[in-house]
Amino acid sequence: MSVVAEAQRRRTFAIISHPDAGKTTLTEKFLLYSGALAEAGAVKARSGRRSATSDWMEMEQKRGISISSTALSFEYRGFQLNLLDTPGHRDFSEDTYRVLSAVDAVVMVLDSAKGIEPQTLKLFEVCRSRNLPVITFLNKYDRPGREPLELLDEIEEQIGLRPTPATWPVGISGDFRGVIDRRTGEFTRFTRTVRGSAIAPEELVDPDTAAAEEGSAWEHALDESGLLDAIEADVDLESFRAGESTPVFVGSALTNFGVRHVLDAIVDLAPAAEARVDAKDNRRELDADCSAFVFKVQANMDRSHRDRIAFVRICSGRFERGMVLTCDRTEKPFATKYASTVFGAERTTIEEAYPGDVVGLVNAQGLNIGDSLYESTPVSFPPIPRFSPEVFASARPLDTGKVKQFRKGLAQLDEEGVVQVLRDPDMGDSAPILAAVGQLQFDVFADRLDAEFNAPIEILSAPYEAIRLTDAESAKRLREIGGIRIMERGDGHLVALFESRYRLQRIEGDEPDLTLDHIIAG
Repeated sequence: MSVVAEAQRRRTFAIISHPDAGKTTLTEKFLLYSGALAEAGAVKARSGRRSATSDWMEMEQKRGISISSTALSFEYRGFQLNLLDTPGHRDFSEDTYRVLSAVDAVVMVLDSAKGIEPQTLKLFEVCRSRNLPVITFLNKYDRPGREPLELLDEIEEQIGLRPTPATWPVGISGDFRGVIDRRTGEFTRFTRTVRGSAIAPEELVDPDTAAAEEGSAWEHALDESGLLDAIEADVDLESFRAGESTPVFVGSALTNFGVRHVLDAIVDLAPAAEARVDAKDNRRELDADCSAFVFKVQANMDRSHRDRIAFVRICSGRFERGMVLTCDRTEKPFATKYASTVFGAERTTIEEAYPGDVVGLVNAQGLNIGDSLYESTPVSFPPIPRFSPEVFASARPLDTGKVKQFRKGLAQLDEEGVVQVLRDPDMGDSAPILAAVGQLQFDVFADRLDAEFNAPIEILSAPYEAIRLTDAESAKRLREIGGIRIMERGDGHLVALFESRYRLQRIEGDEPDLTLDHIIAG
């Protein structure tokens, strides 16, 4: 099969949601329906490991939240689906932003009882900025919740997408019988399974039988579906892919109701991998020689080997394990001898990959987030911006005999890009400042240094409110002004830390020639 034909079989997507809306559960159920999991519910994988398959980090298992995004690949209906699981916690929105740079579509999960929540709205804005098509899943309809028509209004008002329901519920929330397929008019009746551990039995029921057996619930669903017909709220592929409308599905990930409909929509509606535009606005055609970009780096996925994996999105050509690619930033070759697909903490060696696929490159020393890789024809894809840190802290090892482990941990976790480690150019690692989007990142940082590097640390709040990028000349002047700390990021850029936003504003007003650039994403 040609590279273009293989690319057309790929569907690379992410799931976004507010914490606790059911993103991780839906991820597990996708794997169940694809056959990648033997059973789900707790969730339990083929190996017998309990806890969600995509939540592998110890802290994630303890807290029941997604922190590190994971790449999962599975076959469904003859298509290769690449699901990039994203952090659900707001403090890890930068990691989510990077993941969204590597996908072609998004599934937005809403809690039917709560509707659009703050984190969902924030993540959707990133989707809008990247012009990603969005499929919406109204989850938890097996529980009491809000009216679905009310939720449709909220989607249109708050995020500006025209909702086009593909399925419509029969039975009120909390008494969920099944869904009407608005395209065919068929009623799919669902049957619960024990803890949702197996695929939910589905029964296709013709309208006359549904009317006789479901009574008023069926009539009410037909009335509401008729209203949607009247306003022509029908799924439209062109407007969906243009980011103007969102197909809406109703269900319950926990009970598996409606999961298959969403999976089918990903195959039938979401775009396949397409040619990417590089940093110079030139198209990198799918059948060009192999190219990719790094969107995530993760250390210690295999603690026994203390490894480092760079997750790359293949953009063009046929990737073959063992091929040598060149990094655009360093112009150095990188041998891809150890290439894997990643299934939670488990990995499988991959021999080849095509545009749209996500590959984990093991022992990826020298590769950083945002790097582009190419086989022969040089290419640089657009950089992945960083979020501006909002909280700052100092870190010091509790055991002075473990300074070596402390420094190694600082270096590896800094390279992952979630927490930025800032070093004083004159003091090095002896007094680092940590910069993050949210407080939970510091907790994860400390937990991982202890668990993975045996280097427990103490984290203390640092008295800074603002950060700006600067240069060597401006840094010299800022040091003369006083009250400002000049630090260096892992990528070599100098930053200035300010103890108050007021002081920053004063300096910007008094000395407009100084380089004080915002750190922004977008």
